[in-house]
Amino acid sequence: MKNLLNLFKNPKVKMVIILIFLLFIYTTVCAFSYAQNVSSDIAESVFRLHVIANSDSKEDQDLKYKVRDNLISYMNNICNNCNNKEEAINLVTKHKEDFKEIALNTIKDNGYSYDVNISIGNFQFPTKDYGDISLPSGYYDALRVEIGEAKGQNWWCVMFPPLCFVDITSGVVPEDSKEQLEDNLSEEEFALVSEDSDPQIKFKFKILEFFNENGFITAKK
Repeated sequence: MKNLLNLFKNPKVKMVIILIFLLFIYTTVCAFSYAQNVSSDIAESVFRLHVIANSDSKEDQDLKYKVRDNLISYMNNICNNCNNKEEAINLVTKHKEDFKEIALNTIKDNGYSYDVNISIGNFQFPTKDYGDISLPSGYYDALRVEIGEAKGQNWWCVMFPPLCFVDITSGVVPEDSKEQLEDNLSEEEFALVSEDSDPQIKFKFKILEFFNENGFITAKK
């Protein structure tokens, strides 16, 4: 222990320790700044759908998917010519009551009487894969649909660009949807969310996940 203390008294050793500490601080700040900027850019480019089932019973989960399918079908009709997220949000806001009516009618047609709460806001999402596109965890603008008591499992997708596809097992995202996403992101940001075997890209994605999942990057004001 005495030898260790004497070592720390050495000016050269102290300087090395200080430099290592400063390098660590600098690297952390740079990583945080990178994660914050990239997370913001990605979130600003997509508008998501969040459907919450009444419960986790099989019946309520099946109903959730039926509501989802009808909402997506309607969204695809009215937002077919949207070029950016803002246009999509404006259209959804304008037709908000229509979305609620579609959800209520779907519920009624399937023999249930659950109420529906629909809101548009900024919500936290986990990391989610859509075929060969992966969106990191973080806060995203979304249309949230709560069925009944909304105590069941969640279902997420992206309404703009339209990455919502019913057959999730196919793992294929329409090329025009990818193109819309690519048009709204930088080359590196698109590489981050698209399937990429580059270890450096994967490492940056993990950095993004780390800061988002540990609450360092919070919801928009």
